[in-house]
Amino acid sequence: MSIQTEQTSIQSEIVVEASQEHAFRVFTDRFDQIKPREHNMLDVEIAASVFEPHVGGRVYDRGTDGSECQWARVIAYEPPERIVFSWEISPHWQLETDPARASEVEIRFIAETPERTRVTLEHRNLDRHSTGWEGLRDGVGGDQGWPLYLARYADQVAVAS
Repeated sequence: MSIQTEQTSIQSEIVVEASQEHAFRVFTDRFDQIKPREHNMLDVEIAASVFEPHVGGRVYDRGTDGSECQWARVIAYEPPERIVFSWEISPHWQLETDPARASEVEIRFIAETPERTRVTLEHRNLDRHSTGWEGLRDGVGGDQGWPLYLARYADQVAVAS
């Protein structure tokens, strides 16, 4: 008898030509250039996307009018090896106010050589979002989701080298 289970996480990875420390720092320091401006839940255009680099830090967008939309919080911050943050966006692409219904994103920076780093991203526990979570999984795993973020990240690594 076989049991079929739903995939409740997505994985993506990229290799960048940078030291582990540099690769980690680019993700946190240049997050504003990594996150696409069109990924916006504010009523106005995004002026900046902010990643506060510490446990308990916020991940949020600041609008051109000064308004803010916090959509994640930093759960683990372990330079230069890993970052974990909550994903507080519902399957309807609205803010999730119940922390028990938030998923998690873990990014690992694995040194392959002194100047090459494998960056792995796992967005897990997507089923915590309840009804409709499969659409969220498909969205973050699709071309306009985490693969786009990692491609933009790789561009920033190249620019910052």
